[in-house]
Amino acid sequence: MRIRDATYNDLPRVLAIERLSFAQPWSLASFRRELSLSFSRLMLAVTDTDGSTIAGYLCRWLVAGESHILNLATHPDFRCQGVGTALMTEAVAEARARQVSLMILEVRRSNFEARRLYRRFGFEERRLRRNYYGPGEDALVMELVTS
Repeated sequence: MRIRDATYNDLPRVLAIERLSFAQPWSLASFRRELSLSFSRLMLAVTDTDGSTIAGYLCRWLVAGESHILNLATHPDFRCQGVGTALMTEAVAEARARQVSLMILEVRRSNFEARRLYRRFGFEERRLRRNYYGPGEDALVMELVTS
């Protein structure tokens, strides 16, 4: 598995993973917007030599000395195979290389698997955002000090 940046041609496959992973998925326009922003990076975990089989993706912003993880998803066929770990390893390494002081993300309070992944990287649960994902769907804000 290797990590590479997404292109516009990858977006239909990214969107398919998004729809398989989330009840309220991002739109194609949202992903197109991310590719157009200079402070945004959409990285892919690919499993084949030509980079066409996308196992998962991570979208992050790098703004004002912070890296904000916006979205992370793994295709159901590749879950529990280290895809999320590979993507987070790249995101954390990038933040440290760019001397980013803080990484931040929101995660569903009920998503114990994702919270466990983030804790393995040293993220700590800092605060609660009530109804962030809709009525009864709270988010935990998790942070990692990288410097």
